[in-house]
Amino acid sequence: MTGMHEGTFEALRAQLQEAAGTFADGPDALEGILLGIVDDVDRAVREPLEIFPVCHHSPASAIAMARRLREKQPKVVYLELCEDMAPLLTELRNCRLPVAVQAFATEVDGFPADWSPLSVVAPITEASAEYQAIAYALDTPGVELVLVDRSSDHVFQWDARAEHDAEPADPDAPPAEEEAALHGDAVGVEIGDLRPRFAELEEHLLRHGRVRHWSEWWHQYVELPLGDSDHDTYRQVMLLIGSLFRRLAPGDPHRVRVDEDRERYMWTRMREHLSATGTDPADCLYVCGAFHAASRVAEFGVEGTGTFEISPRSATKWQHGLIPSSHAAIEAQFGLAAGSVSIAATVWAKNVKRTRVDPYRLAGQAGARKSKAKKSAAAPAPVPAVPPSDKLTGFLRQPPVLDRLDEAELLGWSVEIVRAARRNGYLASTADAIAVFETSILLAGMRDRAKPTPYDFQDAAVTCIEKDAVPGRRDVRRLVEIMMGGDRIGQVGYDALPPLARDVHDRLAPLNLRLQQRGVQRALLDIASQPELERCSDVLWMLRYLMPQGAARPIMGERRLGERPIQESWDLALGTHQRALIELGYEGVSIEQVLEQRLRRTAYAPQATAATVLEAVEDATLYLRSRRLADELGTRALEVLSAERSVDGAPEVLRRVRRLLSYHRTSEPVLPPWIESFVKTGYAHYCTLLPTAFTDHDATVRQVAAMLGFLFSMESLALSLGCDRSQLELAVAQSHPEEPSRTALLWAAQVQLGDLSRADLRARCDELLANPLVVPAYPRYLSGFVHALEPVPGLTDFVVEAVSNAFGRLPDPVLLPWLPTLITTLRSGGAEFAPLLIREAGRIFPGRLPMLDEWVPPWRAQPEPVAAQPEWYGGGGVTLLAAHPATCDAVASLLGCDGAWEPAAPHPRGAELVGRHPDTAVALEVLLAEA
Repeated sequence: MTGMHEGTFEALRAQLQEAAGTFADGPDALEGILLGIVDDVDRAVREPLEIFPVCHHSPASAIAMARRLREKQPKVVYLELCEDMAPLLTELRNCRLPVAVQAFATEVDGFPADWSPLSVVAPITEASAEYQAIAYALDTPGVELVLVDRSSDHVFQWDARAEHDAEPADPDAPPAEEEAALHGDAVGVEIGDLRPRFAELEEHLLRHGRVRHWSEWWHQYVELPLGDSDHDTYRQVMLLIGSLFRRLAPGDPHRVRVDEDRERYMWTRMREHLSATGTDPADCLYVCGAFHAASRVAEFGVEGTGTFEISPRSATKWQHGLIPSSHAAIEAQFGLAAGSVSIAATVWAKNVKRTRVDPYRLAGQAGARKSKAKKSAAAPAPVPAVPPSDKLTGFLRQPPVLDRLDEAELLGWSVEIVRAARRNGYLASTADAIAVFETSILLAGMRDRAKPTPYDFQDAAVTCIEKDAVPGRRDVRRLVEIMMGGDRIGQVGYDALPPLARDVHDRLAPLNLRLQQRGVQRALLDIASQPELERCSDVLWMLRYLMPQGAARPIMGERRLGERPIQESWDLALGTHQRALIELGYEGVSIEQVLEQRLRRTAYAPQATAATVLEAVEDATLYLRSRRLADELGTRALEVLSAERSVDGAPEVLRRVRRLLSYHRTSEPVLPPWIESFVKTGYAHYCTLLPTAFTDHDATVRQVAAMLGFLFSMESLALSLGCDRSQLELAVAQSHPEEPSRTALLWAAQVQLGDLSRADLRARCDELLANPLVVPAYPRYLSGFVHALEPVPGLTDFVVEAVSNAFGRLPDPVLLPWLPTLITTLRSGGAEFAPLLIREAGRIFPGRLPMLDEWVPPWRAQPEPVAAQPEWYGGGGVTLLAAHPATCDAVASLLGCDGAWEPAAPHPRGAELVGRHPDTAVALEVLLAEA
């Protein structure tokens, strides 16, 4: 550095050394920092390969970049961006900015599994210097664009996980927030994250600059002064700021190491390229963040002495694509103030018009006018005859330039914000517009600036219009952000989409919707009259399964096993969820392939249960109609069931097995082998677990009832497949529950097996009601009987009887507290049993209130002896039977009654049924008489 002390910045060094001695206790510390900053600037400006320092999303950097590119016409542009993202940049012309270049990996190899999925994004806006460099290089013949920053794989290779949890490992990638929905939890990479890393320094700058946040300070003290500066001034000031922030950054060893490794990486790549191509460094331009431009590593410069060994990439397979971005997503992910990127876009448009600089735009860029600049071959850069002059001294000593007040612009803002406030429910008037106008000028004066900035105007609008209430969805601060440009959201064009996304758009083309458009669109599918729309329905159901909620939402229609769609109605928002659709394309070439992979991943996950695997089987059958995949996953469900030692998933297993069994029985001639094996294995499995489950406090009554439901409902199929019924009988005999609800469940199982008669069951319930010590626990027995309807639905009438007896005999102190428990039980665990109980109660109880006084419950009524025949035995009922002998004989044969016609008494042989079932005969006679 000794040679640099003489020459360009000698006068500035002398002034800073004198200032350090005057204002500091000792000249050493402050002098070292100030002179070191000058040395960094001097070293960078003397480098033969021109370094162009930038700040991300800075209109001043973008204007300076466009101006310099037209002056220098470099043949090679080195850009600080992940080198593996280079092939995607040509697709930017098919997108509407802002968008983000993304590297994505779902299957990691060489990184911890819990890091998956890995995602790196680099957002690009039109008002950014890197877009100007990209557009120039891609559309100018003879120009080569070389990305020199570390690859996406190295971003995570250099990431120390323990420190990553505390703060982002990438210095250019602050952690994403929940609001950055378009970027999700991806690691952000941008060119030129120029912000003080020393909190006390940032606080000092904000306090003395009389601003609220860093974005406002940068706008006031960097953007505006550099907006009209020449190239040398811009370059030296940006190098000065980068060196200052770098020297005052905290000494975090991990972060410093990553910073320096990135700089070594980039200079190594540039020297390799120069050596391989033989390009003259004077014909090149190196675009990087100002923080990295003021580098002090040994590898710095084309004559650098250090060597840096670049490690090989891991075996992780990376996918690359473009995803939509937005101003709000960039602000949230990189810690910028809300609205700052939108304000930067507005300033960029004003600067382009004011300076008359012709910016570069990619040919065919959506949403941008074509550049009028003539694209020609790059001309060789002129060799400067003299070294760059000192621009810093004059810039640092000149007083702040006070822009004159633009009353027309401020007045337009004031009128527009009042109009927007009225549309959003505020009681704003012309007086408020005047107040906003005057307050903006007042705030700017208090902050030592003649022209109010957008931030001054925003504060004035909040003060004068919002006051203390927000009547609508948006507050005034948000209205100002919208007025200044709004949250512009980018879009990836059809040609830049991955194959899967293009395939989805092609298959949904018959819907005649603009699927690229943001917002919700309604799709109506009349499949009965247009059978070709059934394919669209299949795609929509798969998208509903794979994409976030709201991307594809069915309004009318459902998909069930064994049913075909007739009419459907959908709300689609694929344009709004374009990022999710694009990331599906990283997992496969079709949605069927992605769905199959996810189903397999779910089924073979270490925490998979038999219920979750059966759900995957059902989804494979429902959405893919794949017998092959369903059989494979069904075999996996059998393996998982055999290894389970708990009954937590029994209710779900029962529900899904019943549904799959019913579907295969009605749609196929024979059952799949896996489902036969599943029933057979499940029968033995649950028989083994049943005695333990009855006494296990961790198992709920609903789970035990589901086990019994599986055993009883699958019993006939299991026995036909070779199971032994004695397994179930022994399991029930070995069960000895103590809890009342489980005891009632066991009694129901014994009734189903024939070990307990209904009369005995009724007698046990009567004993419970007669025992004062047991009466408080009787409602818990009833809860068990309700759950018993799952395995033994034939007990529905008995459950109605037991509940009726409880209401009739239980005292109010016991009955009333139990009612909420009964309602909760039916609602949470027995919602499907309520219709059974209501229907049975409607059949048993009288339908009219006057009949209730004379009504006798059927379980209390005494049956009449068969010998005492009713008076009508030889009357209308017998006449009716004689009039239809064939029908009478058929019913008699069905019920097992044998007999013959007697010549002396010519009545059908089924006439004896009248004596057995007198109520039925009377009801039938009345029915026919009414007809």
